[in-house]
Amino acid sequence: MTETAENRIKRLKMRSMRRGIKEMDIILSAYADSELAGMSESKITLYDALLQENDQDLYSWVTGQTTPPAEFQDLLAEISQTFQ
Repeated sequence: MTETAENRIKRLKMRSMRRGIKEMDIILSAYADSELAGMSESKITLYDALLQENDQDLYSWVTGQTTPPAEFQDLLAEISQTFQ
């Protein structure tokens, strides 16, 4: 069964706001609410892959404490701008 675009966006929004770290809940849910609907299919796929990562890693990447993997750098730069 293939997931519809609408269901995929709903799933990603839910996964964005139900993380393990409250800070990541806030950051990712705000980003997802403002950006997901307008994303290309390839960017949604990249965001979906990003959500597979560990919250501690995500937090350190978003806050600039550590360097993220190359495939996520541009996306994380966008996410980190959510509250600036």
